[in-house]
Amino acid sequence: MNEMLSSVTPVWSVSELNRAVKRLLERELPLLWVSGEISNLTIAASGHCYLSLKDAGAQVRCVMFRNRALLLPFKLREGMKVEARAVVTLYEARGDYQLNLESMRPAGLGALFEAFEKLKLALAAEGLFEPVRKRPLPPSPRAIGVITSPNAAALRDVLSTLRRRAPHVPVVLYPTPVQGEGAADTIVAMLEKANARTEVDVLILCRGGGSIEDLWSFNEEIVARAIAASVIPVVSGVGHETDFTIADFVADVRAPTPTAAAELVSVDREAQLAAVVQLHRRLQRVCSQQLEARMQRLDYLSRRLVHPGERLKRQAQQLQSAAQALRRSMARVMEQKRWQLVELRQQHSYAKPGVAGLRAQLVVLQQRRKFVVQGQQGKVAAQLSTLAARLEALNPIAVLGRGYSLVETADGKLVREAEGLRQGQKLRLRFAQSEAGVVVSDVPAEQGNLF
Repeated sequence: MNEMLSSVTPVWSVSELNRAVKRLLERELPLLWVSGEISNLTIAASGHCYLSLKDAGAQVRCVMFRNRALLLPFKLREGMKVEARAVVTLYEARGDYQLNLESMRPAGLGALFEAFEKLKLALAAEGLFEPVRKRPLPPSPRAIGVITSPNAAALRDVLSTLRRRAPHVPVVLYPTPVQGEGAADTIVAMLEKANARTEVDVLILCRGGGSIEDLWSFNEEIVARAIAASVIPVVSGVGHETDFTIADFVADVRAPTPTAAAELVSVDREAQLAAVVQLHRRLQRVCSQQLEARMQRLDYLSRRLVHPGERLKRQAQQLQSAAQALRRSMARVMEQKRWQLVELRQQHSYAKPGVAGLRAQLVVLQQRRKFVVQGQQGKVAAQLSTLAARLEALNPIAVLGRGYSLVETADGKLVREAEGLRQGQKLRLRFAQSEAGVVVSDVPAEQGNLF
């Protein structure tokens, strides 16, 4: 029976069971908000936060990983009542049911946080948070403006810091309430007033810490746009280091506290005095070095300085020496030219031709040419006579003079034998002095050579 049941019902391992339960929880329960009180809070060295959310009747384990915890606009505390946006899951290793927290807000402030996030996303999309549009702070402001409540503790902290660091810089207060109804409108009016007066080089917008309701004036859209439109750089010093407002993101510089804001816009007077003393010493050292160099230069020039009369006397001596050197140089040049002329005359006399001798040579050459030409002409005439006689001996006309004749056809071809002749064919006979036409009257049967 047991064998039959085991073959029908599958057996799961603990890991498979926990994994299936985890998938079931994550699939069936959507992302949801859970409210409760924080207890058993532990922040690990890795930055992950482990806690429990509890109410009067139950509790549930929760984990918020480091990348999510860093985005929280407030610091988690034991006993804090919160609303958490979470995913229901199961930690497989221990089989513990838990919540993975995505974000968190103090309980009862959900609407404010939603408005905060919505406005933050909208202004970020417009580019109001971009670093490229933010203005640098002046290195040494002529005057500093403070926008806050005259009764705020933050004002006392700012004034105390500025008095200690830069007592020489005037401070202009632009009084405004920093919380409650109408505070945002007054803050905007003070920003516009400061820009219209242009009497300060930088503005500090500050107040002390508080709840999100207390700081809400600095989360208003009109305040954010007024800060963005300000020509004067604005430093936001609102709340404590863990407090963030929309004004912090839009301002040119965000300071963690009002005191830090005062330190950002002012240069420490002691540091400035120390820098001035150092510059003074460097200036004295450079001036002393320059003075010593000029004194040495003056001594050098004074040694070179000569009385005008002495200078004229020296220049006259130099002129006389130059004239003597010029005369000597000219004499040397003239002597060199004279010797060159003598040498050229001698070369010219050697190169002059002898006319009489050349004429005698010309007569002799003409006679020799005449004898050579006559000899050559006689030799050529003898050769010509010999060639004429040989040519005459080969002349066929001369053979005809001895009684021979040439037989030619009507078209001028020479007849060498009777073969090929036909009866009645006209021929011509050429003699030494004349020609005659003949007609073939008989062609012998057996023919032989005629010549």
